[in-house]
Amino acid sequence: MLHDSECAGYEDDYGPQFDRILGLNPHFARASDRLPALCNVAIDGLIRMYQGGGHFPQTMRGVGQSDGAGTQPEGDNLRYAVNVAQGLAWMPKSVQRAVLGGGTAVELALVCVDRASRSADPGAIALAAWAAAEMAGFFAADLFDKLEGFLAQGNVVQTVPSAWALTAAVAARHLGPTKQVQQMSAERLLAAQTNTGLFPHVTPAGGSKWARAHVGCFADQVYPIQALARLAYATQNTEALSVAEACAARIVALQGTAGQWWWHYDIRDGSVVEGYPVYSVHQHAMAPMALLDLHDAGGTDHRAAVVKGLGWIYSRPESSEPIVSPEDGMIWRKIGRSEPPKLVRLVASLSTSVRAGWHLPGLDNVFPPGKVDRECRPYELGWMLYAWRSRGVVQKLRSVRSWT
Repeated sequence: MLHDSECAGYEDDYGPQFDRILGLNPHFARASDRLPALCNVAIDGLIRMYQGGGHFPQTMRGVGQSDGAGTQPEGDNLRYAVNVAQGLAWMPKSVQRAVLGGGTAVELALVCVDRASRSADPGAIALAAWAAAEMAGFFAADLFDKLEGFLAQGNVVQTVPSAWALTAAVAARHLGPTKQVQQMSAERLLAAQTNTGLFPHVTPAGGSKWARAHVGCFADQVYPIQALARLAYATQNTEALSVAEACAARIVALQGTAGQWWWHYDIRDGSVVEGYPVYSVHQHAMAPMALLDLHDAGGTDHRAAVVKGLGWIYSRPESSEPIVSPEDGMIWRKIGRSEPPKLVRLVASLSTSVRAGWHLPGLDNVFPPGKVDRECRPYELGWMLYAWRSRGVVQKLRSVRSWT
């Protein structure tokens, strides 16, 4: 089996000094020792997930309740295929070909560009445009045209695709005309942030239904942090850096005592609406990706919080059941409550919509956290490889000139 450790010989423009795992030493030696093995699990899992033809499933669901019992694919997801390409791009070609049936990450990214050109999903379109620019040096003009349409004034767009559109525009700004997408997406994010530092679920703010209007999820925070940090570094935009810093400071301040990155936040007072489920991808990939990008862009060093969050993967108060399954090549998706689907989240959203910070007493006792969701999605493994194995991506942004 080809493993992440073979990455040591990978040649690129940025050497070992930019390796994020090596960058944890000497203060976080335990985390840096664990991460290569975790990346190995991701590679093994992606080999099992690949469906051929550039396709990856919506999820891989565990069969039975014991590790090693196997998994089965369900559905298809274009966004996730792009995320896999983004992570695999930092692996040696031999690993890429082992995962992709002889293909490469760049080839997968370009297949995804073609698929995205026929998609109406702004998230998939933005991700494909970002990957094409960053990985292949390819300007996906038709995708940026689509993004301009989505971002036009008056349209309600979820915060996450808005952030990805900005990241795509920054990544491609030396390849073609991205100024409009960059400006529209940046303006949306800068205007949407509340005085707590947090972002709502949609842009412009106020586009959600009343019971959800005050709630922003974890993804609504980390992708704007990443996008604005990259914009700040590429264009020396101090406002963008300040906004990214404020959001990062808030989610770090709210981090759980065992390193949990909580799920739903109240954007009005900066509190947690509902912490569960805790998603493994937030712990091992999304928080590291955003906060390490922020640090690379000249922002605050939050590596201690990143490592604390990573530690939850291995030891947590909610459950002693392992969530890493080397036998299956999976990192199980989340730990949630024993409850009817999304009940506590709904109750918490409704109660806090009436009054910020108001939670019905006793919910933790009635619906305790501890249930392991035995599924794993391709983007989770792709993002982990990208978060920890990408090198010099932010630094490179300032070394290229904008297209004119």
